[in-house]
Amino acid sequence: MELNRETLRKLMGLLLFAALLLSAALNINQVMESAGSVLGLFTPFIIGGVMAMILNVIMHWIEKRTKLNRGLSLLLSLFIVFGLIAFLMLLVIPEFVNIVEMVSKRVPEAVKQFETWIDGAGKRLPIDLPNLEIDWNKVFNTITDMLQKGSSAVFKSTIGITTSIFSAFFNGLLGLVFAIYVLLQKEQLGLQFKKILHAFLKEDTVAGILAVGGRAHSIFSNFVTGQFTEALIIGGLCFVGMLILSMPYALVISALVGFTALIPVFGAFIGTGIGAFLILMVNPIKALWFILFIVVLQQLEGNLIYPKVVGSSIGLPGIWVLAAVTIGGAAYGVVGMLAGVPLASLIYSLIRDFVNMRLKQKKIEL
Repeated sequence: MELNRETLRKLMGLLLFAALLLSAALNINQVMESAGSVLGLFTPFIIGGVMAMILNVIMHWIEKRTKLNRGLSLLLSLFIVFGLIAFLMLLVIPEFVNIVEMVSKRVPEAVKQFETWIDGAGKRLPIDLPNLEIDWNKVFNTITDMLQKGSSAVFKSTIGITTSIFSAFFNGLLGLVFAIYVLLQKEQLGLQFKKILHAFLKEDTVAGILAVGGRAHSIFSNFVTGQFTEALIIGGLCFVGMLILSMPYALVISALVGFTALIPVFGAFIGTGIGAFLILMVNPIKALWFILFIVVLQQLEGNLIYPKVVGSSIGLPGIWVLAAVTIGGAAYGVVGMLAGVPLASLIYSLIRDFVNMRLKQKKIEL
């Protein structure tokens, strides 16, 4: 059978695609490294896009209720976000400094008490315990030798950590500048994007892309609003519960738990761990009660608060929320965790609608 030109063109394209796919599979390490390098170039803009989406929710709320212009609304939004972060840092950091000082003072005393207890136990038991007298000069000399031998590695590690911190700071700063430009000109940018779509694509394709964009905006806005609402509720309930149970650092830990609740799934563990450590330095028994209290509070959140406040707004099953947070966190840290859930919700909803449409066309009901 003689092949026409169109069939031949499609066949050649399929063979070319298969060859490229096979080449990529055979050189998967190089492909992954190249993909990582390309994504690294766009990291500030990805961070800026997430910042813009979060700030846009607050800015839109301010514009709608105060009638302020765009610049003042954006400035007020930035003040709210960074003000909350600064407030939390001013609450938590001094407490950590006090705890470090307290622990450093208690360590020598704790070591002496432990040695005394061991000596007393050795006298009471019918067995000979090893002598625990420590030659601190020898220990100090050993540590000094280790530091001298490993000074090169330590120096390299320090340079690497400093570079990573500077890179993260630079990406965050550039992302913030990008977010500000996007928010100040979002209507103009949206109009330019629509012009490009209408100029090069069919009207049906343009309508589909705009519909997906509208759904993405709705999902992300609902997610951000829901997460902030949930964080306020969890922080408030934690504060009230800690006051009732007479636990220390109630305001600090409640603010920290509420703030970390912005991170889906793993935020609860972060806030609980830090809060338990703070209480542990004061009262170990109350630290245990705090963990039990947070477990109960998390059950309340997972079964009542989250499904009502956040779950209905994103429509994403729990297993996919966990996957989205894990993958997003591995790729872009906290920013990836925040953006991963609404992005996964968008993809899930599009796939769900497409599958339902195909089943309807085939007249299959499941």
